[in-house]
Amino acid sequence: MPAVSAPNILVLPRIAPPHGGASTRGVARITGSHRALEGAGFPVRRPFPTPQVDQADPFLLLDHMLAAYEPHEAKGAPWHPHRGFETVTYLMDGTFVHHDSHGGGGVINDGDTQWMTAGSGILHDELPSEELVMKGGYFNGIQLWVNLPKSAKWSKPRYQDIKGSQLTLAASADGGALIRIIAGSIGDQHGPGLTFTPITLAHVSISPGAGLHIPWRSDFSAMAYALSGDGYAGVDNRPFSDAELATFGPGDSIALRAADAQHNRTGEFEVLLLGGLPLSEPVARYGPFVMNTKAEILQAVEDFQAGKMGTVPAFHLDD
Repeated sequence: MPAVSAPNILVLPRIAPPHGGASTRGVARITGSHRALEGAGFPVRRPFPTPQVDQADPFLLLDHMLAAYEPHEAKGAPWHPHRGFETVTYLMDGTFVHHDSHGGGGVINDGDTQWMTAGSGILHDELPSEELVMKGGYFNGIQLWVNLPKSAKWSKPRYQDIKGSQLTLAASADGGALIRIIAGSIGDQHGPGLTFTPITLAHVSISPGAGLHIPWRSDFSAMAYALSGDGYAGVDNRPFSDAELATFGPGDSIALRAADAQHNRTGEFEVLLLGGLPLSEPVARYGPFVMNTKAEILQAVEDFQAGKMGTVPAFHLDD
């Protein structure tokens, strides 16, 4: 990790520092992650939802998948349904193979992103590659659930295969941080991901001792999840490190800083930045279904049982 980098960060577009009148967001809280097993039994670190962070509107869940697998240990998530939200899987190390009941799918490798809009309903699976299962290896990635507004919950399912080479790469103003924008905008740089709900999602690598001060939409929520390494968040330099989540208060810029020494695989402070426009709508959720009312959840269960979300195995359309 990370899979997508730049031979010379100094030639990348720079994110201009916030204007002089910008207010830097303070840190509302630092929280840890819950450890859980998902799918067929792969381990995740879950910074939300937890008892400490139950709501992260417009996001529903963030799982950090991190494991060093021995041969025949790697596991995935066999066929299962979704309705009412989007799943975003970003891999830094490893390989996942995806299939869905609407003909979408493919292989996502180091640095790639799979963006699946479940919308009105879909079945899919996410499995490690045969090579990873047979030989074992290091696996590192995140899955983010993004809620859909009521107006889009019945939209047609959609699949986006975003290769690592398509990510927008930028540098901090002083060249001390590499920013990979997956979706949304930071300054005048825009990521390739297409979203129903306005969000920003980026993976940042900050060199030891370097800082990052970037503009952030004032109407967006703002969070920073420490993928690996040690650093500080906010104007008050609140310490946070591996598997911890910094949730920011109001303002129109974000400040981070890496500790002077890093003791991880990359030698840099690896951070996932995320935020979005809160939907402020009722949320009813049951396992893989997220709607606005309990009645809609019951309908989702009935529709799934009636086979209205597709069939297994999926029929894949030829390109």
